[in-house]
Amino acid sequence: MSAIRHRPAGTGHPYATSPDQRVPLRPEAGQTARLGLTLDTPPRKPEDPLPEGPQIVRAVCTWDDGTATSELDLAPAQISAEDAAALAGGDGHLAQAQAAIAAADGGWAVTTPPLEAGRRYRYRFTAELSDGTSSSTDWFEVSAGEWVKDAGELVLDPVRAGGAALRPGLEDAVVPGSVEWFRDADGVHLVRFALRLEADEHVVGFGERFDAVDQRGKRLDAVVFEQYKSQGEHGRTYLPMPFAHVVGGRGWGFHVRTSRRTWYDVGVTRPDAVVVEAALGGAPHERLELALYDGAPHEVLQAFGDEVGRAEELPAWVFRLWASGNEWNTQELVMARMDAHRDLDIPVGAIVIEAWSDEEGITIWRDAQYEVNLDGAPHSAEDFTYPAGGAWPDPKAMIDELHARGIKVLLWQIPLLKTEFDLGPEVPHDSQVLADGRAMVAAGHAVREGDGSPYHNRGWWFPQALMADLSTQEGRDWWTAKRRYLVEHFDVDGFKTDGGEHAWGDELRYGDGRRGDEGNNRYPVHYARAFGDLLRSAGKAPVTFSRAGFTGSQKHGIFWAGDESSTWQAFRSSVTAGITASASGIVYWGWDLGGFSGPVPEPELYVRAAAAAAFMPVMQYHSEFNHHQRPLRDRTPWHVAETHDAPEVVDQFREIAKLRERLVPYLVEQARRTIDTDRPLMRGLFFDWPDDARVWDWPGEFLLGDDLLVHPVTEPGVTTWETYLPAGEWVDVWSGEVFAGGQVVAREVPVPQVPVFCRADRWATLRETFHPAA
Repeated sequence: MSAIRHRPAGTGHPYATSPDQRVPLRPEAGQTARLGLTLDTPPRKPEDPLPEGPQIVRAVCTWDDGTATSELDLAPAQISAEDAAALAGGDGHLAQAQAAIAAADGGWAVTTPPLEAGRRYRYRFTAELSDGTSSSTDWFEVSAGEWVKDAGELVLDPVRAGGAALRPGLEDAVVPGSVEWFRDADGVHLVRFALRLEADEHVVGFGERFDAVDQRGKRLDAVVFEQYKSQGEHGRTYLPMPFAHVVGGRGWGFHVRTSRRTWYDVGVTRPDAVVVEAALGGAPHERLELALYDGAPHEVLQAFGDEVGRAEELPAWVFRLWASGNEWNTQELVMARMDAHRDLDIPVGAIVIEAWSDEEGITIWRDAQYEVNLDGAPHSAEDFTYPAGGAWPDPKAMIDELHARGIKVLLWQIPLLKTEFDLGPEVPHDSQVLADGRAMVAAGHAVREGDGSPYHNRGWWFPQALMADLSTQEGRDWWTAKRRYLVEHFDVDGFKTDGGEHAWGDELRYGDGRRGDEGNNRYPVHYARAFGDLLRSAGKAPVTFSRAGFTGSQKHGIFWAGDESSTWQAFRSSVTAGITASASGIVYWGWDLGGFSGPVPEPELYVRAAAAAAFMPVMQYHSEFNHHQRPLRDRTPWHVAETHDAPEVVDQFREIAKLRERLVPYLVEQARRTIDTDRPLMRGLFFDWPDDARVWDWPGEFLLGDDLLVHPVTEPGVTTWETYLPAGEWVDVWSGEVFAGGQVVAREVPVPQVPVFCRADRWATLRETFHPAA
């Protein structure tokens, strides 16, 4: 018999409502709630036909308000197009088909009467089906909450970097009387309070942000989420943090010490305040700590780093050009791309090989031959042979050859393990991926649902996959043991730790004892740590390359800005992302220069983006999987040139890449200084000139280290570009012309050239970087 389904929290998607959800999940007194119902159909893929079988023809909700019971009739209801697209992953990636599935599951809904505070309500559903049967759900409970003054404790912890004495007044940052707690019959679920904001203050941070450097006038939240492209437009991020600087007044910052979701209204509702809201655990009496950091931006960042950790110095090679393409899926293709770099004299320092495995367990080279370990035990290098006609006939020799050329090798990872749902019928029950899944569940190393059953990924990418529980040392060791041979035998130099955003649902359970509401945001921190520790244990630098993160990610490797289209708007958003991530303590950061998705970027965009990326902490190009369709969408400079009949692109990119090589010693020096001083490697001008109001009119400018001021050209078709020079004396690195600070300088900007100005007192030691001797 068909069953029906109501899930009060739905899928756990932070920005979309599923058709079986209660909205709002925790209503306030006087509010009504929308209750959704669907058939409990099994998950299906976009290409699967709609399921046949009985449908709901009538549904009622039995509503018990504690004194009387009534029947509420449900009506057919369709999920909104916006929610359907969000649940399907947004643009691309079969999203249209996925959205059609969500819409087909639209189900039925009813609105409750207004709820009164202090009462506990019960409800259940019964549905009549088209085959003449009926189905009912269990009982659910809901109560209305109220904002009250006395249900918890907000603990303030004023801190000044290095233990220095606090300046007077920081303890008054919280507006008196603004602290409120949201309590219902089950406990206390939220707290909100206001932080004073003066008229001349600006608010920067909250992790990596794509929409603006100064978040004043914005509403945002802090929850790890995979927003596929257009992050700036949607105000979402892979790498949030409940931390921010307040710059321009006395100078201070704050950190909401929680890994649960938080929300921020930065001078919108109240122009004189940042209104903060934070999720809590639901106990009868709750507690939240708020750190208040006193000082200039670098002092605030130092105090934050003392608390949550900071980066460790990585080897010089991470500052060389990185190359990648999602469709470089054979040894022949990888070597052809690297041969082209050599033959065209374009230096490259690292290659990220994404499509190296079968994408089932992400542990074994595709086409390798081996015996399955049915107990899920890790393999050693000697267990594999590689057929001459396979995709990777000799991966060890390939890596050795790349190393001989001075090119480091990173392999792609994802913390998910495919199940039968996403594996083709050719994958047998005794395959390694399914054996690994059974072993992972049996050993307790899979993330679990609230009822103890294994969690299956609710997102659109790797749907229904198992998710490794990396919250414990045992879980991290189990997961990385299967990759150890790649480091110890193949001599792999790092891992692209992609896809750390797939934990949805407050009810999930982790091995460290945390529920999903606390553990989900911490997941990418554990993930990068796991692979960093693996590399360290083999005597290598912990080079991980992640897009997701949270508070504590500062300690773990390198980050890039995630998926973006090849557009000028994405270029501008990525510059903003680098400045804000750095302001939150991320030292090693980069982006897919010129974008990785969609048609091959036009030459102007590509070269402008490359010129800018040469002056960012990490420089790399990458391209999206396009199902090997023609024409290719590689972002190699020669392919951009061929696609647009623009041979000059190769010469321009070569010169940019060679300049990047000459910048490596400066980047090494400045990264070390960043770690020692907490002055970001890629930093907004407000760090060095917090009292200069004019820097806020130039949010796309940044310092690279202490001495180079960079202003990427992020608009098409321009021939001149204005740059604001703050106090000091500056040298135009291309012309050698000297300028006094405190003025706006306009200069001509040939396409391969990004405006860069050097502090005059450093120019003597950096001149040759830009003008090498013949």
